[in-house]
Amino acid sequence: MVHTPVMPEEALAMLAIRPEGVYLDATAGLGGHTGMIAQRLTTGLVIANDQDAESLEMARRNTAEWAERIRFHHGPFATLPGALAEAGFAQADGLLADLGVSRYQLTEPERGFSFLTDGPLDMRMDRSTGMTAADLVNYTAEKALADLIYQLGEERRARKVARAIVRARAIRSTLHLADVVERAVPRTGRLHPATKTFMALRMAVNDEQGELDRLLEIGPALLNTGGRMVVIAFMSIDDRKVKQKFRALGTEGRAAVLTKHPLQPGDTEVARNPASRSAKLRALEMK
Repeated sequence: MVHTPVMPEEALAMLAIRPEGVYLDATAGLGGHTGMIAQRLTTGLVIANDQDAESLEMARRNTAEWAERIRFHHGPFATLPGALAEAGFAQADGLLADLGVSRYQLTEPERGFSFLTDGPLDMRMDRSTGMTAADLVNYTAEKALADLIYQLGEERRARKVARAIVRARAIRSTLHLADVVERAVPRTGRLHPATKTFMALRMAVNDEQGELDRLLEIGPALLNTGGRMVVIAFMSIDDRKVKQKFRALGTEGRAAVLTKHPLQPGDTEVARNPASRSAKLRALEMK
């Protein structure tokens, strides 16, 4: 499966890639951005990192043409310093992080990210460790579950959803959960009633907010002077964190913010790739 990278030209322009440079693709996914970076290198290197080992294996196949310019690393953001060290570098010239979920994860029933087809309630990016979404919905106390769905999914009807989930336990699969949520809070618009609940559970299972905090903390220190950090966020909660961190780095004099306002995909890209619609790209350059 080939992934269509979001805002590729904007991301590459902001990275200001040098042919001999060293770059980190912190969320390689299926290798879309990784391959485009590698194509622009001569003696340089791109380190493709992802915590999803299955996606990373597909990325390896999708970018085989430029294999000599790519090193692959499996792990969360906290392991990025180690990934650089393994490749023989202390710092990089650029870091890219696309915070979106890949099409493979959303369309593979066994991964449990989507209710388009039935599958196990897994939702783990790294299936070798951690709790699953099934663990979360079946064993979390009702109030804690409601708080999670409200805070991460921004679901205003979170209490009703949590109450329905607790009463329907044990929740067996993705479609079972989607049905429980839809019965509790019927559809009022185009968005399926379970969309925000699924998003909240995925974020909780993978500690996405904690992971983003760690990336924003260690990312700038991994860059050389003049190195650039580019982050593409899809949810307002993520974009706010990136904006605040970049602004703080600018205020402290540690970096120059390159995007006063976030870049967003044009109409042509949105028409070609609807998944890009909510993308917001921010970039900075280290001093």
